[in-house]
Amino acid sequence: MSMFEIIVGLIVSLIVVAIIINAFQQQSAKQEAEKRTEIAKQKLIIDETENVLMAASQFQLSTRLVWVLHQRVQNALKVILQINPNQAEIRQRIKDTEARVQSIDLTLEEQTNTDFNLPENDKLIIQMIQAIKKLRILLRSEHSKGKVDTQAYMQEDKSLERLQLRVNVETLARRGQAAMSSNMLGSARQYYEKAIGALQGQNQPDEHSQSRALELSEQLKEIQENLKNVNAQDRAKKKADENDDLDELFAPKKKW
Repeated sequence: MSMFEIIVGLIVSLIVVAIIINAFQQQSAKQEAEKRTEIAKQKLIIDETENVLMAASQFQLSTRLVWVLHQRVQNALKVILQINPNQAEIRQRIKDTEARVQSIDLTLEEQTNTDFNLPENDKLIIQMIQAIKKLRILLRSEHSKGKVDTQAYMQEDKSLERLQLRVNVETLARRGQAAMSSNMLGSARQYYEKAIGALQGQNQPDEHSQSRALELSEQLKEIQENLKNVNAQDRAKKKADENDDLDELFAPKKKW
């Protein structure tokens, strides 16, 4: 073998080695990028779940739903630890979350609580509605992953749907009362009609919804009666003003 062939062979070998090293580096960089993406995804799951738990402190969640949310956080933490086993902080958070999940007694009978405090501030009401909507999204996500059985999912989602309806209805009722206090009867009537329509629009209204719809209907009748009286007074006043104008028009002219 000539010197030239040896040199060519060495060059080819170096090129092949360089290609292999480059491919290995690219694969390693791709894997690291995928790990970072997955960790960021799991951290987002943890953050949004904990934020919803915090926002949901304004109303009562079922024990089962609280368990589902904490279990969701725990599963996300375990994925992060699996990707990066050297994170002592994540390992400790998993222990804390496991203890919290195990402390929840799912065998306790749920107490139905129809009472809740509607926030005075419209901004807080919006946050409350957003929290309920987000809860339904997270619950649906866990159900699609097989973490929540279908019967439990349907029960919890129905409960959240009713809670969302109640918040909307009570907000409309409060605005209707404020409009009545300001003698804005037309606006008050619209608020009450919307609230009643929302309650009556349910496929399977519960006892509370039926009772509340009757209460609001009685208040709406009172508003409608007041509107009739106001309109009658306005018509009488308008007619009296027209008669005064006619009397003045056809009155005998004074002689000067």
